[in-house]
Amino acid sequence: MLVNLNDVLADAKKNHYGVGLFNTIDTDMLEAAISAAEELRSPIIIGTAEVLLPFGELKLITPSFVEAAKRASVPVVLHYDHGVTFEKCMEALQLGFSSVMFDGSASEYSKNIADTAEVVKVAHAFGATVEGEIGHVGQAADGDNTSVDLYTQVSEAVAYQKATGVDALAVSIGTAHGAYKSAPKLDLQRLSDIRDAVDVPLVLHGGSGLSDDDFRNAIAHGISKVNIFTDICRVGMEANAKMLETNPPFNSMWTYLNLRNDRVAAMKEEIKTKIKLFGSVGKA
Repeated sequence: MLVNLNDVLADAKKNHYGVGLFNTIDTDMLEAAISAAEELRSPIIIGTAEVLLPFGELKLITPSFVEAAKRASVPVVLHYDHGVTFEKCMEALQLGFSSVMFDGSASEYSKNIADTAEVVKVAHAFGATVEGEIGHVGQAADGDNTSVDLYTQVSEAVAYQKATGVDALAVSIGTAHGAYKSAPKLDLQRLSDIRDAVDVPLVLHGGSGLSDDDFRNAIAHGISKVNIFTDICRVGMEANAKMLETNPPFNSMWTYLNLRNDRVAAMKEEIKTKIKLFGSVGKA
């Protein structure tokens, strides 16, 4: 069933578990995510991000995503992740996304508030939810996870949420997007302080590459939504590499189709592992 963030994150926040956002750029990843959630009876958040649109055009992939969400036997949020332009966020809403993230975190603070509030006003008219970001979750390859200057300040988080009306808040506490050069160190005290001060569910970006204990500790200290993408790509690539190592080079269409099936199966297992780790099994 197609739902929005409020429909799944309110319970996650109340009962101290996390719901995974698994970014998907095609129907292979979509199948892996939905089938994993249905098997484990877990709510799930799927979607894509603005930076990923060159690999999966929004108008092309959205009809499949919407249909899959509506047909699913568990709650599915269709979330447009890291929207950096007002126009693309509006396009996602018009196409049927039930939630959007407007990421103005790279902008000056007052502009981030003004731009996010405008997206919230329109999205709420659609019956959709909005995630915002304060602080900045950058790129692991650039070492952004070690830059305390990018971390979320408690006072700014409180003011930002009240001024914008966002339904969920992404915070920067020591994670970054992509593969880490060194193991990140999460500022859990900062996370607890934000949780105690802000009313809405908190979101952890840059989840791929964290340890199991990192995830457990982040959820215990206030995270309700966890974003994953790199880990799904990694296991899909590893599955295909293994098959190509143990089988002859391409000799028929079946080679390609079996590569596809192996990739989907591997991604599904990785998503199931994350769902179990986040504690959302049986919460649908």
